[in-house]
This record gives sequence, structure tokens and C-alpha cells, in this order.
Amino acid sequence: MDGGVDTLAIERAFAVQKAGVEARRTGFGVPERRAALSRLARAIRREEAAIVAALRADFGKPEVETILTEILPVQEEIRHARRHLRRWARTRRVAPTLATFGTSARIRPEARGVCLIISPWNYPLNLALAPLVSCLAAGNSAILKPSELTPATSGLIARMIAETFPPELVTVVEGGKETAQTLLALPFDHIFFTGSPEVGRVVMAAAARTLASVTLELGGKSPSIIAADADIENAARWIAFGKFANAGQTCIAPDHVFVHASVRDRFLQALRARIAATCTAGARDPRLARIVSDHHAARLKSLTADALSKGARLVHDGGAEGRAHGPSLIEAVTPEMAIDREEIFGPILPIIPYEDEAEVIARINARPKPLALYIFGRDRARTDRIIAATSSGGVCVNLTMLHYSHAGLPFGGVNGSGMGAAHGEHGFRAFSHDRAILTNRFSPLPLVFPPYEGRPQRLVALLRRIFG
Repeated sequence: MDGGVDTLAIERAFAVQKAGVEARRTGFGVPERRAALSRLARAIRREEAAIVAALRADFGKPEVETILTEILPVQEEIRHARRHLRRWARTRRVAPTLATFGTSARIRPEARGVCLIISPWNYPLNLALAPLVSCLAAGNSAILKPSELTPATSGLIARMIAETFPPELVTVVEGGKETAQTLLALPFDHIFFTGSPEVGRVVMAAAARTLASVTLELGGKSPSIIAADADIENAARWIAFGKFANAGQTCIAPDHVFVHASVRDRFLQALRARIAATCTAGARDPRLARIVSDHHAARLKSLTADALSKGARLVHDGGAEGRAHGPSLIEAVTPEMAIDREEIFGPILPIIPYEDEAEVIARINARPKPLALYIFGRDRARTDRIIAATSSGGVCVNLTMLHYSHAGLPFGGVNGSGMGAAHGEHGFRAFSHDRAILTNRFSPLPLVFPPYEGRPQRLVALLRRIFG
């Protein structure tokens, strides 16, 4: 519960930003946007120690992991946007078609207006500020609602933004479900939401009422495939990093692993060795992040208990104490188990041996399209075959999760895992409207204007003979 939503304050904040739309059209150009991004970068550098402390308070995130997964990605997003913004924002000329001969055509990227960014708890700084970078780069204002499940980080973001930007450009509104519902009732020009597919449907329905455009970064059960010829040590390193960083609370974490039966034993041995090397003090190892809440910890416990009661077996038990949960490996998972149907979003990794590649492809295609697909193997033809036969938001070959950090790649889902794209130029385009501008120079089209008898009729007949 929010403990009372200040609806009037939210509506005032929206009205202030809406009143500034016209001024931003002419007064918030590339130099001003680059300056705003620089202010954000300086604020992050200035508050780095406070960011580390806030994330440790919210769910025990280690300092190195916070710097690697929260701070550096946002700073890189800012650096990339500042470097390329002038090119992205440039009006682009388009060649005329036959029908538009004698005209000049341009595409002008324009700000959408007032945007709403609703960010999740699992990467509370990164997933709040990275979309804000794209939003500001495109010339918009933003109301940002961080997650109530990470109150220390949310409060820090609110203070940072208030000290960095005027409220007519960026405002942070803190609160829970009721606050989000109040915000979603307002006629924003664009909504950027990161979270679960279930809540994504609610956001999209709300956007439909005001006809706001949306970017939905959702999740799903991202599979990994380890072929018989894969570099097993490399696969274990990347799978362990992707699955167990942030205690598995990552939308693109490997949800489960299909491993060829011929290398199953070697892979398990290598994966256990990686876990042992990075987790020497059990579930409460200080190098491991914690589950964000008691509710989420109880959900993971329930998923495990349900699977074990139906015949699954733990092949590595990382242990669980309160919100501390060690890396765990589970086998013999079957479709009637909840862990096989629901996104796990925790450090529990199902291992699924397979013999037939076609069976794996069929199982992937039977589910909603995932946000990521990870393939490990040396045979490029096989990799290309799997990519062609499946659909996912993104694909990584012989690594995991790093595609999120590539500013030149679009990051986003497809259908159940999301819509639209983020990062770099793709994020800029998501927060922009490409306005078409066509200017007449010497168009001959009036020669066939009504009345159609005589010359227009003869010209149309000639055109039909030439192009029909």
C-alpha cells in the first residue's frame, strides 16, 4: 500500500511538465540535451558511494557488482548518447518516389512530449536512469517512478534528480501500486515500463485509454542451449555469471539450461566448481546479493518445494536462510511443476539434458517468446539453424547477458517479453516521433488533377502502359 496517494501533487507535477512542452520544442536542442546528460553523469559520479550504500541496504548487493551492473552501464549510455546525439537528431533527407517526383522529403526526429518511466526493483538505478538518458536525449521531459521495493535506492534517485534537474524537466514520484495507477491515468505522450509481463499488460491497457505510445521491457524464461561441442569451461563461467549475479534477479538471466546429455556430467562439474569459487561461505556469503523481499524469498522456496514434491532433485543445494539464497541446481524438472512454467527470477537453475536438438527447439517454441536466448557451441551452422528456428528478443552466442551492454544493439523483447527497443540510437528513436515533411518544388501531379477528360486521361493511360 502507498499509505495515501497525493493525487493533486502528481497532477501538478504532470501539469508543470505539460506546460513546458512548447518551450522545449525550440529551447531544448542538442546543446541543452547534452548539457543535461552531463549533469546527470556528474551527479552519478558524485553520489557513487551513496549508490553503493543504498543498493547494499536494499538487497545486499556487493560493491563491485553495483559498479559493474548499475553505475557503469548508465555512464556508458550517457557517454554514447552525448557522442552521437547530433547525428541522431539530424533531419534526414529521403529520395523522392515516382509519385512524389518534383518534391523534397525530410524526416525530422521530434520529442514525443511528457514521458512516464516506471522502473523495477531488480536493477533500481540502471533501469531507472538508462531510459531517462534516452528520454532526455530525444528532448522530452519525464516523470520517473522507481520501485517501492528498493526504498533506499528510490529515495536516493529522488534526491539526485531533484538536485540535478528542474521539476519541469524531470520529477521523481515515489510510491507503490496506487501511485502507479494514478500516474497511468494521466495522458502521457509515451510510457516506458520495465517489469513483469503481467504488469506490462496493465500498463498497455492504461496506455490504450489515452493512446500513449509504449515501450515495454518485460521478461520471461530465457533458455540456454549447450551443444555437445561447446567449450564447457567457458559455458559454465558465463552461465554462472548470468544466472547468479544479482541473486538471479535479472530479466535476461538464463532461466534454465538445455545441455546435451553427452556433456551433462562435465558441465555440472564445471558449474559446481564455479559456484564453489565464488561462494565459499554458503547462502550468506557477503559476495552474494540478497532476494529483494521476504515475499520473493518465500516464492522461491515454494517453487523448489513444489518441484521436489513432484520428483525433481537438487543436484546442488545452495541453501536458503531468510532472504539469503545460495546458487542451486535442480534436475528432473517436468511440465507440471511451477518452476517449469514460471519465470524463476532467483538463483535456482534447472538443468535439462537433451539428445535431440529438434526437441529443444520445439520446447522453446511452445513457450512465450523469451527476452534472450543463449547458445553455446562451436558449430556456426547449428547456431544459425537454432536462431532461424526460434524467436527471442536477443541472442548471445558463447556468452550471456552482455548484449544488454552493447549500445549499438537494440535491447527489447518480442510479444510476451516486450515491445519496442532501448539503448543508444534505438532508445532515442523510442522516445522520438519521426515527423514526415514533404515540400513541393515542381511536382507535375496537377497535370492529372480533375477534370479527368482529355490530357489527364491520356497521361494516366500512358503511365499504365509504362508501369502497369
